[in-house]
This record gives sequence, C-alpha cells and structure tokens, in this order.
Amino acid sequence: MRILVVGGGGREHALCWAIAASPLCDKLYCAPGNAGIAAEAECVPIGAEDIAKLVAFARERKIDFCVVGPEAPLVAGLADRMEEAGIKTFGPSAAAAALEGSKGFVKDLCARLDIPTARYRRFTDAAAAAAYVRAQGAPIVIKADGLAAGKGVVVATTLAEALAAIDERMVQRKFGDAGAEVVVEEFLEGEEASLLALVDGENLLLLPSAQDHKRVGDGDVGPNTGGMGAYSPAPVVTAEVERLALERILKPTVAAMKAAGAPFKGVLYAGIIVERGQPKLIEFNVRFGDPECQALIVRLMSDLLPALVAARDGELKSFDLRWYPDASLCVVMASKGYPGDYAKNTEIKGLDRAAEVEGAVVFHAGTALRDGKVFATGGRVLGVTARGKTVEEARARAYAAVDRIDWPQGFCRRDIAWRAIGR
Repeated sequence: MRILVVGGGGREHALCWAIAASPLCDKLYCAPGNAGIAAEAECVPIGAEDIAKLVAFARERKIDFCVVGPEAPLVAGLADRMEEAGIKTFGPSAAAAALEGSKGFVKDLCARLDIPTARYRRFTDAAAAAAYVRAQGAPIVIKADGLAAGKGVVVATTLAEALAAIDERMVQRKFGDAGAEVVVEEFLEGEEASLLALVDGENLLLLPSAQDHKRVGDGDVGPNTGGMGAYSPAPVVTAEVERLALERILKPTVAAMKAAGAPFKGVLYAGIIVERGQPKLIEFNVRFGDPECQALIVRLMSDLLPALVAARDGELKSFDLRWYPDASLCVVMASKGYPGDYAKNTEIKGLDRAAEVEGAVVFHAGTALRDGKVFATGGRVLGVTARGKTVEEARARAYAAVDRIDWPQGFCRRDIAWRAIGR
C-alpha cells in the first residue's frame, strides 16, 4: 500500500514509526513531516491544512490510504475531500469532527444523552459571560468553543483569572474566531485520564488508558499546554471506570453520531475526570492524543495499519490488537518559554546517544533538518519515550535518554507519572 500521513508533530512521527514497520506498507509519505519523520517516510512540503494540495498530491502519487493526524484539517473537511477523490482515509468527516471542533456542540450532545459531564453555559456575549462568572465564583473553567491548539482552556482559580480568560477570547480574540463563543463550566474535582478508541462508525475498539500532563510545570502548575508528557496505563482507570466510560460516554456518543447521519470513523479520544470511581467527560478529541499517542504506540505489539483500515472500512467488530504488558512514558522536551514566546532554530545535539538507551525512542515534533543538523522549530519539540516493566522503569529510561540530549534552549517536566509513582 502507498500511504500518506498528514501532519508534522510527535503524534505523526509515532504513527509513521508504526506504519513504516507494517509489511503492508510499500511506500510512506508524510506531509509536511519533520526531521525525525524523514527517517521513516518521504517528507512532502505541503501544510497539513492545505487541503487542495494534499488531495492533488494523493491523486498524483496514487495513494491507497491516507491517515490524518491533526484535528484542524479534519474539522476543515480533509477526510471528506480525500474520500470524494477516491482516497480511502482514516479520520472523521467534518460533520463528525464537530466533536472536537465545537465545545458547545459536545456539551449540548451530553445534555441530550445524559452523558456525565460538568454543568455548563454557552456565551457569545462577553459581558453576559463575565456576569455569569461573577455569579458563580471561582474555581471555574473557561473554554474557547473552537480549536485553539490545546491552549483554549483555562482552569481559573480566581475570579480575576476567569474574567481575563473571557476578555482574551471574546474581546481581544487571542484565538481568532475560535473564541467568538465560550463555554463556561463548573470546576470538577478528581483525577484526569485519557481513553482512546478506534471507531468504525458503529463499533469501538478501546485502547489502553493513558494520563496526560497538560500544565507546563512540575506538580501541575502554570498554564495549560498541548501536553508535556504522558504515560500508560493510568492506574486511576480501573476496569470498572473503563466499563462505565464505555457504557455512559463513548458508546452513546458513537450511536448518536450515527443516528444523526454523521457516523464517526477514526479515533475518538475522551478526556475524562474520575471522582470516587465515577468518570465524567471533560472533552472529546477526534484524533490520537499528543503525547498519548507516543506512549501508546510503543506498547503496541500488533500491526497498526490493518486496524486503521478496518476502522475506515467499518470492520472493527471482530478486530483486536495485542499490547505489551509493560508500562510506557513520554517526556516532552519544549523550547524554553513555551507556551509563551520562545526562540526558534536552536540546534539539538545528542539525539543518537539518547536513542541508545534501552527501551527508548525519540519522537520528533517541532524539528527541521538542515545540513545534517537538527534544529528546534516549534514549542513542543521532542517526545522522549520509553517502555519498561513498570512505570518507574519506563520513567527512569525516558529521563536517562533526556539527559543525553544536548539542547540548552530546551526544558521538560521532571515529574511525569507523579500520580502513579508518588512524586
């Protein structure tokens, strides 16, 4: 098969790493790719949101199967355009991608289906949102309705922080049209986790649990980011929590999308919070999490490609995947200053030495290759990932690999999996 992966982050590197190993893959392209992906696939200089050029390239190169990594092109309809062009594609239609494209859409869906989630209100008027927040008090959660690259959510611990978040989104338009509407939610106490499932429009194949670390600093302090690390499995997701999440959150959503004429095909990611053994939905994503994908992919024993094809073809009912019983952990290395302003085009050395650590793989996100040297070009730059018999062993290996990387302009959290390990 001739495969095209769309995207250029750590998630896409992990997907390319797995797909390149499949005996079904004859040729692998990635658009736009990055320095690490270049070792697995032929990188194509087409942006992930340049739908017309991506479709034209797929036609020209006779692509058999397209895997869309990021959410923005899915919300914009890339899967629809590829399918119209006769290119089989893994990823939901634009209509189904509304599960991530609009926070308000999801909250209304939860209300109709009685899916457990936080109480909420939707606002298109900043003054009305501010008045509601004053009446409710803090802590409280402010979400931009649309896509904001993982930075549209503020868990405000003070009233001033909540009002500032409303002003940034609705008045200053920090996130453009994505912040024209905001969703204001009650603050939920509990422990967060990630549950991902392959979906074929009707059937679900649940993947192992994971836990992301959204805040920039150790101990979960500082602003939200796109994710500073993840590990799998997440102890908070017991068999009973998993069952409840499937029956009360994931399955009703998939059934509702099918009934609405927008069947979901792809990977459905449920960010949940667990309080006293009861899961509640925080939000849906319509693609693999980043960095959860990196942590999950190194635990996968099976060939990933047939599973992706089965999801697209509606054939997951009797499908299964095999997983290593080991734990895994991903540490994100980011440019100093992220998620604020940061320097670009700083050189990274020592990547070969890092990859020599037992069980470790270095996935690239914001990198570029110039004259044989690797440079950081983004905020989140590397996903240093390792597998081990225990979470402690996986973490020790991941940080051993981190410590071999020579990049003075980079930083990482040093406490990934602290909830599982206790520090």
